[in-house]
Amino acid sequence: MKSLLIAALAAATLGGSLVAVSAQAADDIRPRMIRFGYGLNEDSNQGRAAKLLAEEVAKASGGKLKMRTFASASLGSDDQMQNALIGGAQEMMVGSTATLVGIAKEMAVWDTPFLFINEKQADHVLDGPVGRQVMDALEAKGMVGLVYWENGFRNLTNNVRPIEKMEDFNGVKLRVMPNPVFIDTFRQMGANAVPLPFSELFTALETKAVDGQENPYNTILSSKFYEVQKYLSVTNHVYSPWIVTASKRWWDGLSKTEQEIIMQAAVKARDAEREDTRAEAREALAAIREHGMQINEVTPEEVARMREKAKPAIQTVIDTVGQPLFDQVQAEIAKAPQ
Repeated sequence: MKSLLIAALAAATLGGSLVAVSAQAADDIRPRMIRFGYGLNEDSNQGRAAKLLAEEVAKASGGKLKMRTFASASLGSDDQMQNALIGGAQEMMVGSTATLVGIAKEMAVWDTPFLFINEKQADHVLDGPVGRQVMDALEAKGMVGLVYWENGFRNLTNNVRPIEKMEDFNGVKLRVMPNPVFIDTFRQMGANAVPLPFSELFTALETKAVDGQENPYNTILSSKFYEVQKYLSVTNHVYSPWIVTASKRWWDGLSKTEQEIIMQAAVKARDAEREDTRAEAREALAAIREHGMQINEVTPEEVARMREKAKPAIQTVIDTVGQPLFDQVQAEIAKAPQ
């Protein structure tokens, strides 16, 4: 029933702006302080969307629901905030789906290499019934999934050579996230995959402890990797979503009106965040080129070869989430607008 309510609330927002709260519904809104945590700084796409979310919640509730946003992981890492939500010590957050895999194994499906080829596919699947089904797996663990935001497609940089074909990975020491699927994917393609915390990455590139890394354009620019990297190869090998979540213990104590206000604001912030992130990515790519990095796009044929080589890593995802869920995701991708 709770899942059906969340889905209904999300669907109700598709018509546009937030629904005005009637006088009777206003009686269902209590003064509340909502702590919303996130990892990036206030000036990031994540920060701008969090600010919009807080503004929309306050506006639609007549100022009764006050959301205080906490940037730069000031409430803790994604893992720490997730545990706080489960325990009821924090109300809401936005973070990576990848860090939720240990809580709900279904989240691992979004780690599948070469899953989506463009944003239209990602939006269609994440905002559809399968995306909701994956989010609903969190409820039994003490969290409620509201909407997916966008981190973006990940692409490769390195100092050895442009990655134009799969064989170009051979011998490249590539920093990857400490994630078994990511490690296996690049090892299958011939790279020397080195798991390393992001906080250590710039120094590792600067000292040539690793040759390259993979991240969205926005991160490549903001982290100034162009200072220590020569080649950028556009592979779009993984699409990384963020997810807005709430503490189930807290969410279940809200009135239906309060839940509707927060859900509608979350959807509005989602749409704005995606538009913002994609515009920022285009600008970031242009800025990276201006900083002198050599950029090449990997052909669809070579991407297909890479995906084929990554099949053992993809099978690891299937073994984790189950063949039925993986097949559902593939079926939804096939229905996505081109």
